[in-house]
Amino acid sequence: MSDLPELPVTFRPGRTRAVLLTSGAAIFAVITVVALLLEQLSPGERLSFVVTGALLFGVLALLARVKVVADESGVTVVNIAGRRHLEWAEILQVNLRPGDPWVFLNLSDGTSLPALGIQPGIARQRAIADARTLRALAESRSIRDPEQRQG
Repeated sequence: MSDLPELPVTFRPGRTRAVLLTSGAAIFAVITVVALLLEQLSPGERLSFVVTGALLFGVLALLARVKVVADESGVTVVNIAGRRHLEWAEILQVNLRPGDPWVFLNLSDGTSLPALGIQPGIARQRAIADARTLRALAESRSIRDPEQRQG
């Protein structure tokens, strides 16, 4: 298929990522400034403000790290707290139904894996296009016949 992108290709929610990282930096900056401006705080209390701001930024950075990377060997799904590599043959179906918060991958072991790197939150049309591209890649690279898989 000539309309498929060259591999490797990375899918990630760009606008959502920008909003999360910008918000995290702003929250950290505001909490740090407040800690420095409140004169009645002890050094330990100021430090606790800064650490709290850093923790909030860290949580938002974890939310922003989600992505789906497709390469010759398969697909790597990076979600909030984990990373999983799948061979192309393991992916039976790529789903993004109306109302879904992100793409779901139906796998050959009977399970479904959420792929948070493609989510229609802020950029719905981009997510739909990315889901279609990943679906086309999976369909073009998966081996559906078990006899071919063994050979």
